[in-house]
Amino acid sequence: MTHTPRKNSDAITAGPARAPARAMLRATGMQDSDFDKPMIGVINTWTTVTPCNMHLDRLAEPVREGVREGGGHPVDFNTIVVSDGISMGTQGMRASLISREVIADSIELAVRGHSLDGVVILVGCDKTIPAAAMALVRMDIPGCILYGGTIMPGRKGDQDLSIQDVFEAVGAHACGAMDDKTLAEVEKAACPGEGACGGQFTANTMAMILSMLGLSPMGLNDIPAPHPDKTEAARACGRLTMSLVEAGSSPRRFISPPSLKNAAIAASASGGSTNAILHLAAIAAEAGVPFSIDIFDEVSASAPVITDLKPGGRFLAHHMFLAGGTRVFGKKLMEAGRIADTPTVTGKSLFEEFAEAEEAPNQRVIYSVDNPVKPDGGFRVLYGDLAPEGGVLKLSGHSRSEFEGTARVFECEEDAFQAVESNQIKAGDVVIIRCEGPQGGPGMREMLGVTAALVGQGLSEDVALITDGRFSGASKGFVIGHVSPEATAGGPIGLIREGDTIRINVSDRRIDIDADLDARREGWTPPAPNQMGGVFDKFSRLVSSASKGATTSQAPAPQQSSQPASDQEIFA
Repeated sequence: MTHTPRKNSDAITAGPARAPARAMLRATGMQDSDFDKPMIGVINTWTTVTPCNMHLDRLAEPVREGVREGGGHPVDFNTIVVSDGISMGTQGMRASLISREVIADSIELAVRGHSLDGVVILVGCDKTIPAAAMALVRMDIPGCILYGGTIMPGRKGDQDLSIQDVFEAVGAHACGAMDDKTLAEVEKAACPGEGACGGQFTANTMAMILSMLGLSPMGLNDIPAPHPDKTEAARACGRLTMSLVEAGSSPRRFISPPSLKNAAIAASASGGSTNAILHLAAIAAEAGVPFSIDIFDEVSASAPVITDLKPGGRFLAHHMFLAGGTRVFGKKLMEAGRIADTPTVTGKSLFEEFAEAEEAPNQRVIYSVDNPVKPDGGFRVLYGDLAPEGGVLKLSGHSRSEFEGTARVFECEEDAFQAVESNQIKAGDVVIIRCEGPQGGPGMREMLGVTAALVGQGLSEDVALITDGRFSGASKGFVIGHVSPEATAGGPIGLIREGDTIRINVSDRRIDIDADLDARREGWTPPAPNQMGGVFDKFSRLVSSASKGATTSQAPAPQQSSQPASDQEIFA
């Protein structure tokens, strides 16, 4: 009898030749009737090392139930996780961005290696979210992504706390503005339980982006980690994936120039993390959709910040959920004509989802475009002498539009942090941290320890920081990251000397230096990448520029422009 394939998993379950595979699958509990069902991967990023992901094992069971209810057979896989908040300021932080690639690769290998028919991917900590999106569109099989949700606010007296407050408390402690007892109190109160870091930091920014892209069901990512509705959200994702398998849905259809622009607007208008720029470029590359980081500058000029969220504002992601969440946020942008209508994984369009928004009475978290929190969006992409391929300035969390100061040059994050902690950085300094890029670090560490220490010392408005590394979503201040090319790739950031005058002009989109860099380049050899061995050196050899997403994907990306671009140019 000739078998006609009906699903991917027939490759391992159908026909006499697959008897050995079925024999092994029977040992896992599969029965005759199960072999006719679609096999659905429940891909988990569960770990007990971080609150962001420590509850995802519990969410897996309702996902399985939903898959079974929809007529499928669930099979479980897990990936690695590297916690940004825990590894921050250490050599371990170099593993964070690298883990994004490894997570995406491991999902692809598990799914393709077992010819699965669909996937539900459970995510939490920062890099698991973009990695899931990268893997989903790379594989292009039916599925969706569910974010485990935000942590609840910590409490100290009448003050809501997040991990941001702990990092800033370290800076206050270093300059004598906080004693040991108060630092310990903040440390013990900031993280009350399960869930990802609570502000509009990278995790919550990327969770919102997945909803705007259509890869996550609208509203489900907003639900906080300990909320009782999270269980039903997981079950719904299991059922939804079965519908997507039946329809033969392609995740790549959700990644288009309009949806990418929507995502960029969401990141900017929510005052979100600059890491969104890196991750959206990587997701676009996996989908084969050309993408330029210039889109973030264009959308920042047209869509102001309309949420009062930390790190620059007052509220946390839990408060935004109570106010009405991403639906209300998106509806405000829709009503102002700032975003396009695009398809989503639920089968409803983005605008249809926003039509179901329920705004809490008298909420103070989400504003309108006509009455924004800040008149401009959250990002600027700067070019100039020091960033021929661009650098990213985060606008939320400070009020300056230009800066001129004296370069203080550091070859790594540790040296810069030691200088800040010992009160060697003064108002008017421009802190340069180089050799921390994707290739040179390797791994492009986040500089939250340094930026938070500057905030804690009251210097966030009076000091600028420029790096070929990147920043946590919890960073605030006059900070510019992703400077490209990086120092080890021959970028001019490697030519800066102690005492140089650096000029930053936000409106002109420029970072310039009062020095003859061409003369300095004669006879100059770029510093070699930091050799760490193993996967770190492998990543260093393969990784692209930060301006192209710092991905190991070999998909071509368009050349960057030094001038603002139109929509047609950005997505040409």
